[in-house]
Amino acid sequence: MIKNLPIFISILFALTTLLTLILFYLSLRKSSLEKAHKNANIILIALIIWIIIQTFLTLGNFYNSDTNTFPPRIFLTGVLPTLVTVLFVFLSKKGRIFMDSLPLKNLTFLNIIRIPVEIGLYYLFVYKTIPEIMTFEGRNFDILAGISAPFIAYFAFKENVIKRKLLLIWNIISLGLLLNIVVNAFLSAPSPLQLFAFDQPNIAILNFPISFLPTVMVPIVLFGHLVSIRRLIKN
Repeated sequence: MIKNLPIFISILFALTTLLTLILFYLSLRKSSLEKAHKNANIILIALIIWIIIQTFLTLGNFYNSDTNTFPPRIFLTGVLPTLVTVLFVFLSKKGRIFMDSLPLKNLTFLNIIRIPVEIGLYYLFVYKTIPEIMTFEGRNFDILAGISAPFIAYFAFKENVIKRKLLLIWNIISLGLLLNIVVNAFLSAPSPLQLFAFDQPNIAILNFPISFLPTVMVPIVLFGHLVSIRRLIKN
């Protein structure tokens, strides 16, 4: 954990992680595929185990003990496994059937977690653990996706008629906002890949529980966007 960081920031990220799990679990439970209902608990347990693993790694200072390794440890053992999992789901036939069964409305509403995340990032900047470019006062406008999510979830599915064009445009823009902050976060974190923010680098994501942001929350939100965009284009 980061020394001298107010406890409310850590609590905020921990609770946001919990909210992410709850909303994603509800999406699985509302799947149109009966098998997905049965596997929802298994997926939830797998995510909890993943969180426990990340907790041990961060509390053991695995990510911030040596920031000169390549590829960065946070990417190799924190982010890459989630990307491989998402890729596997997309490439497998059963995975695609599973994705097509997920409710788009729930996946859209899930993006409200981006509001507390952005508030947390702002306070991390105030306490000098991330650069300003990672906040809404810098290059990060991801909070717009979070604020608009409940409105899109309402208007795009109003009267049981899906406004596919609106939903597709929103998902593409929101995905772009997500990728923007992800790129800025990694390029400002201490590693051989760091390109900017040397005066105030992004050390927060290497510590508990902020590390849940790149290893849990971002992959789930990314998965939701990719599933939604694929289905909207497909249909």
